[in-house]
Amino acid sequence: MKTKTAIYHYFLLVFLCAAPTINAQIMPGVYFSVANDTVHELKLSDRYLIHTTYKKSPANFIKTEGGFYQIEDQRLVVLLEFNSNYAKDPIRQLRIPFEKDGNNLILGMKSDMKFKPNAKISQDLDGQWLFGVRGPDEGQERRGDSKSRKTLKFLQDGRFQWIAYNTETMQFHGTGGGSFTSKDGVYQENIEFFSRDNSRVGAELTFEYKINGNDWHHQGKNSKGEPMYEIWMRRNN
Repeated sequence: MKTKTAIYHYFLLVFLCAAPTINAQIMPGVYFSVANDTVHELKLSDRYLIHTTYKKSPANFIKTEGGFYQIEDQRLVVLLEFNSNYAKDPIRQLRIPFEKDGNNLILGMKSDMKFKPNAKISQDLDGQWLFGVRGPDEGQERRGDSKSRKTLKFLQDGRFQWIAYNTETMQFHGTGGGSFTSKDGVYQENIEFFSRDNSRVGAELTFEYKINGNDWHHQGKNSKGEPMYEIWMRRNN
């Protein structure tokens, strides 16, 4: 008898294998739609999508959702890995009509929303990373993609976001994000939204980093000022 996790990974594999090449249709990147001080931030790789909504002033996290996507009949079809609002709206899949307006994206959500692309920025650490283990690396068992409990960190075009979630139960544990820089072994985050505590918005955190193969060794102090050493693993999706 298959476990829920095994069934999820089976359908995810089918979903990804069926996905067409989409680079010619939607350019991967970070897109913004801002109205009445409410920010809709959209991060798109060639197969993964994250949509996050938050207010700037006063700072207030609203919602985030994301997962693997493909294009079907002029719609973004998203198989959600996380949905911060899942307890209220048990949604595991999104079907979002879209069209292009030059470099902008128009998404048919509750009403049509125009998303403008952020400037392209290429930096160290760009990509998707999954939390593996607390460092230093002494051969401990890693969490990785095979576990339903995940913490994903997504870095693209000078924007970062981490999300802690469970793909089996859809339980959401938290998220935070904003802008980042990574150069010469120094990684800095500027927090612009934080689901667990809006008062953290505006904080700047600086860490040391080192890339060792597919591992990102991340050291410094967390948002509470406590020392930390984490090892993240590159996710090839």
